[in-house]
Amino acid sequence: MRLGKAAADAKGWIGGPWNWDLPVAIGYANEGHDEPHRHKRQTEVYLVASGSAVAFVDDAEVALVAGDVLVVEPYEVRTFTASSPDYRCFVLLFGGDGSSDKVLMD
Repeated sequence: MRLGKAAADAKGWIGGPWNWDLPVAIGYANEGHDEPHRHKRQTEVYLVASGSAVAFVDDAEVALVAGDVLVVEPYEVRTFTASSPDYRCFVLLFGGDGSSDKVLMD
């Protein structure tokens, strides 16, 4: 068994290959971050627990509300441009070796 806890930060990682010997990284976000990026090998899954947010995936606007799940494949550019005060989202990142393969976009 493993028990991870989110910190008070707006976003972060709870656990993953670096500390739990799991093939998936588990994180959270309490607000949307406008940081356009893609991954070379990793798929991100966003599970919206509460609130709402607006994401862009390859320039397509995606409105998210509680209960939605957004899957973003490697090489798809993603960013979040807005979120409600009660936004809470869990993030699963898998498909790599545990090292970051994030590529920031200009």
